[in-house]
Amino acid sequence: MRRKSVITLLLFAVIFVMAGTHVPFSQRKERAKGEARRMAEQITADSLTGVANDTTRMDSLQKAIYRHNRMIDDSIRLDSLNRQKKNTIEAPVVYSGNDSLVYDARSKTAYLYGTAKVKYENMDLAADRVHMNLDSNLVHATGTADSTEKTGLRGMPVFTMGSDKYESDTMAFNFKTKRGLIKDVKTQQQEGYLSSQRAKRNEKGEIFLEHARYTTCDKDCPDFYIALSRAKLRPGKDVVTGPAYLVVADVPLPFAIPYAFFPFTKSYSSGLIMPTYGDESERGFYLRDGGYYFAMGDKWDLKLLGEIYTKGSWGVSVASNYRKRYLYNGSFLFSYQDTKTGDEGLPDFSRQTSFKLQWSHRQDTKASPFSTFSASVNFASSSYESNNMTSLYNPQTRTQTPRTSSVSWSTTFSSIGMTLSSTANLSQNMRDSSIALTLPDLNISISRFQPFKRRQAVGKERWYEKIALSYTGQLSNSINTKENKLLRSSLVKDWRNGMQHSIPINGNFTMFNYITMTPAFSFTDRMYTNKVMRSWDTSRQVERTDTTYGFHNIYNWNLSLSASTTLYGFYIPSRKLFGDKIVAIRHVVKPQVSFSYAPDFGAARYGYYATYQKTDAHGNVSQVEYSPYSTGMFGVPGRGKTGSISFDLANNLEMKVHTGNDSTKKISLIEDLGASMSYNMAAEKRPWSDLNMRLSLKWWKNYTFSINAVFATYAYELDANNRPIIGTHTEWSKGRFGRFQGMSQNISYTLTPEKIKKLFGGGKDETDNKRQRNKNEEEGRDTDIESNVDDTMIEAQNGAGKRGDDGKAQTDDDGYMLFSMPWSLTFSYGITMRESQDVNKFNYSTMRYPYEFAQTLNFSGNIRISDGWNISFSSGYDFNAHKLSLTTASLQRDLHCFNMSCSVVLAPYTSYNFTFRCNASTLTDALKYDKRSGSGKAVQWY
Repeated sequence: MRRKSVITLLLFAVIFVMAGTHVPFSQRKERAKGEARRMAEQITADSLTGVANDTTRMDSLQKAIYRHNRMIDDSIRLDSLNRQKKNTIEAPVVYSGNDSLVYDARSKTAYLYGTAKVKYENMDLAADRVHMNLDSNLVHATGTADSTEKTGLRGMPVFTMGSDKYESDTMAFNFKTKRGLIKDVKTQQQEGYLSSQRAKRNEKGEIFLEHARYTTCDKDCPDFYIALSRAKLRPGKDVVTGPAYLVVADVPLPFAIPYAFFPFTKSYSSGLIMPTYGDESERGFYLRDGGYYFAMGDKWDLKLLGEIYTKGSWGVSVASNYRKRYLYNGSFLFSYQDTKTGDEGLPDFSRQTSFKLQWSHRQDTKASPFSTFSASVNFASSSYESNNMTSLYNPQTRTQTPRTSSVSWSTTFSSIGMTLSSTANLSQNMRDSSIALTLPDLNISISRFQPFKRRQAVGKERWYEKIALSYTGQLSNSINTKENKLLRSSLVKDWRNGMQHSIPINGNFTMFNYITMTPAFSFTDRMYTNKVMRSWDTSRQVERTDTTYGFHNIYNWNLSLSASTTLYGFYIPSRKLFGDKIVAIRHVVKPQVSFSYAPDFGAARYGYYATYQKTDAHGNVSQVEYSPYSTGMFGVPGRGKTGSISFDLANNLEMKVHTGNDSTKKISLIEDLGASMSYNMAAEKRPWSDLNMRLSLKWWKNYTFSINAVFATYAYELDANNRPIIGTHTEWSKGRFGRFQGMSQNISYTLTPEKIKKLFGGGKDETDNKRQRNKNEEEGRDTDIESNVDDTMIEAQNGAGKRGDDGKAQTDDDGYMLFSMPWSLTFSYGITMRESQDVNKFNYSTMRYPYEFAQTLNFSGNIRISDGWNISFSSGYDFNAHKLSLTTASLQRDLHCFNMSCSVVLAPYTSYNFTFRCNASTLTDALKYDKRSGSGKAVQWY
């Protein structure tokens, strides 16, 4: 009976345990403990009465109960450890103090003094005083009062978490919850600075500010700031604020906004583009350059912009940049404008539509070694630049009359030396809206090779192995028309097309060991698809044209031969007169003679020229010569046989002198003195050409002075009407040298204070300038302030306004403040001398025209009045027209946080532009003011 009761109790315990798995874990633990206690009491009672006669079953029961109790204890212990781990920090806290460290065991608080530092994971806290509670994980940091510091506190708390850094007066932070309370916080987000009287930080890193300031000025007392009543800062992302107003020089201004948003994101993302605003006299108030930016991906983006004016004008533009690493990169822009001026319904009202297309594509050099593709397209309608606000006040853009665009592709077959390329070219004249388009322009070329050269040469090189030839082929299709007629043109009637082949053959031989002979033969072939036959309509008294289409082939050839050599002469001056200073003087003479010949391709056997009979209204009959291929793409071979002999003589004179220490140097006395002339053997009259002479002198610092002059060979004679004409007699036949026809020269010079000092024996030498330039490069200074400013100007600008470590201006030995006003002035003078060609001024006694001079003077300059003040100007004077050329002046003022600029165009038209804007890119579109005038009539000068 008792054995059954024990078995029944055991089964009941097993069923109870199995049933307990369906209840919560806490209830299962309590029930298991109670059941195990009751089972142990029952087993103990049974053992005391001596009923346990089955020992094996009793041992198994005790072991099962033991394992069950062990499992319960382990689960309780594990749950306890998990709860303890959840209530503690996950990493060690490292803290230190330079002065002292005091630990209070009762409150479990550590007090750190003197540049205290606390580090936990990626969080760092540094302050003069820090006390940290080890139970609550709360850290409190503050500075120490010090009258020598600007803020009155020494060692103010600096909290750094990742890339975010915060400076404050007092800070409390919980390492476990990562929440904190900050007093007088200061932090920087990209170009902006945020400060607040009180701020709270949550576990996400967001900071909630109260009575905050936002500015881009880095001064302790900023020149301006935006006062924020309440704001939320997400570090590295943005700042969202409620009501805010602008404060300048601690004076609140009546410029308030209900809310504001300042993005700080560094990631590549889409977003709004804030427009610029202003006033334009002819189109009214405007909002422009505003829109949306689409971050389409890592390889390309898209920007949509628009502009609108209160008087009805508007415009849109689309811009994109694309890039694929190691393959290509480029940009694209399309802009459309609808411009309205004046009042609709009145005579002064006008409306113009214009557009602009820009495309730039560059292929990476690593993409393909044998093929390239590039594009540079800059096309705009003739009225676009005059209506566009960006280029309206830019003199360089407005005076840019020609515009060129090109798209090119080429590939190379290196095994045979052949290159295949194709180009589309567009030339646009903005003044008369004419364009010249070539589409396509296909070129095939084979590099120079020697067809008779032996692959395995044995012995000396044969003369025929030096013969080399090459090939160039071109297929072109082009048109010259107006903008409004391009799309309506006919490909067959209006476009010109053709193909040209060119095969030059040449060689290089040496005769008599001193004379170099270079014979050459060139063959050119042209292929056209049409020719224009002309005739005279007697009844209508007009010329008739008849275009026939088909295959037409014309060619021409010419040959030439040149001979040249080099002669050297040395002269050692007398030692008695010149001493040993001069080593020798070397004279180099390079004579060259060239001969060329080409037959008369105007002969009837070639068929390149034709004639028709013209009878005018008075019955006069004449023969008119023309070429049916004169309108061809590559022209037509010239008429008349040519055969000329050309002469050229070049001289160079150098001197070698001793410089001491057994070293010498060369001094150029005459860099080049030469003359050239030719004789046309096929000409019936005036076979001699004019004499061209040149002189080149190399002066100090590698500056070369060069001048060219032309001397006419044939003298003036009087015709039947007693008017001077160029005759058939040479000037030499009259005992005179060639008639001087004129020359031209341009000289420029830049003047700076340093150069003036050098002229009077002061200033830095070249070694000091090089040393200063190297120092500027090491310090990362910009040494390219202006293209017309030399190094001394840059050095003076870098040194202007430089202050000592104590913030005071630098002084000289006498205690006076160092004065520096860097400036530069560049002069450019050009002069041209030529014969007047005015018959009324001809001198019949000397048979000469008087000479006239054309002079131009251009000057530009820069001056820095003080630190932050810059003035630049450029102008010129035309002595023949007696008026100023393009004259501009600009003033820039750096106001630390703001930049002010004003530019004025005085001639040939008048306009002005005034801009005042914030320097920081974050606020450059929000805090700015632009004032622009109209062109020409908007400014009245008295």
